[in-house]
Amino acid sequence: MGAGHGHGHLHPPPASRRVRRVVAAVIVPMLVATVVMLVTLWPREPTPTDPSGANDRRLGTVTALQVRECAPDEVVETPSGVTVSRCGSVTVRLTEGTEAGRTVQTEVPSGPGSPRADVGDDVVVLALTDPADPSSRRYAISDHQRGVPLAWLAVLVAVAVIGFGRLRGAAALAGLAVTFAVLLLFVLPAIVAGQSPLLVAVVGSATIMFVVLYLTHGVSVRTSVAVLGTLASLVLTGAMAALAMDLTHLTGYGSEDASTLGIYYQDVDLHGLLLAGIIIGSLGVLDDITVTQAETVAELAAANPAMSRRQLYRAATRVGRAHIASVVNTIVLAYAGASLPVLVLLLGSGRGIEETLNSEFIAQEIVRSLVGTLGLVAAVPLTTALAALVTAGRARRPAAEAAGEPTPRPRPADTDPPAAVVVVDPALLTNPWEEPPPTGRR
Repeated sequence: MGAGHGHGHLHPPPASRRVRRVVAAVIVPMLVATVVMLVTLWPREPTPTDPSGANDRRLGTVTALQVRECAPDEVVETPSGVTVSRCGSVTVRLTEGTEAGRTVQTEVPSGPGSPRADVGDDVVVLALTDPADPSSRRYAISDHQRGVPLAWLAVLVAVAVIGFGRLRGAAALAGLAVTFAVLLLFVLPAIVAGQSPLLVAVVGSATIMFVVLYLTHGVSVRTSVAVLGTLASLVLTGAMAALAMDLTHLTGYGSEDASTLGIYYQDVDLHGLLLAGIIIGSLGVLDDITVTQAETVAELAAANPAMSRRQLYRAATRVGRAHIASVVNTIVLAYAGASLPVLVLLLGSGRGIEETLNSEFIAQEIVRSLVGTLGLVAAVPLTTALAALVTAGRARRPAAEAAGEPTPRPRPADTDPPAAVVVVDPALLTNPWEEPPPTGRR
């Protein structure tokens, strides 16, 4: 009865001192190497930027809108048919810079993809100067200001995460901030500065992994197991990605954005940049898998302290298989969703399936999905084996003590219980027909 009551409140027992020392002996050198490489690769010079056009942007608010019927020569023809644009004028009050407070007139944005401005909208206005007459300036609405809606959306997400996850949710948000900081302050500037994208991606991913996992899940052996499993899986993912890119002859110039990047930043290795993107993209899913497997092994060991390493590995692997089955589909859908406009464009081009799959843009997305899947599949047995190795055999004593029972000794399952000892009255051996005395047997 006591054991049944106690098991409901069991927690995974702490690791032994020997296990903690072994794990620390592996983790600490990796952490030190990551910090050293982070300091070494940290960009010393400011990131080169293209300031052209920065002074042409204005922020403003739409104060009036006048829409009229478009004239025949104002109708925009598209490949799919005839599209009638909105025609008229928009009054915008500028709210920033030396022209703040000034009211300007612009044409109603027209054409496919143009912003649809209404009264009260905060917009971005371009000030276009006539090259023939620098004193002549024309204004055009180019985009909406999205800062306020995005801020409110971020606040809503933060409230939801902290409300449900409490301290763990707050730690997850702090980890998300660290991820953005590492990407914006280290990874991107270092790549633009001409550093190896692959090396930068590995160091940046390791930095994110150490900070986020320990910040979110605490400093423990279980978290360290997840870190080791993630790092090992990242190494395998990088090796498989490099091999796949070599076999499929990917260059990194598969998209228009990559080609433009190659023109403006000629020191950037686009082949390495593609490989770096695969590694960083895999990290977000790998840490989910590894943390789940480490936690699963710990909970199984706490629930049943008698489980051996092999039993823990098999039970947790079954959970990992179910997780992998759902995550694989998630990876493919994530890449397909991000590339949906290009997929639609390729479908409308009239190319066959074989020719479409052979294009570099589609091929590199396929490589991302397949390599990411292989990394996830490798993460489950690696992390589960490590977790079972450091967890099994140390849960029996704390579990029994928590239930108020003596520590059980292991006994083979096929051993019969000891037979009861019977003391026989010697009188029975001499006269079996005689009634035995009331005391003499037990």
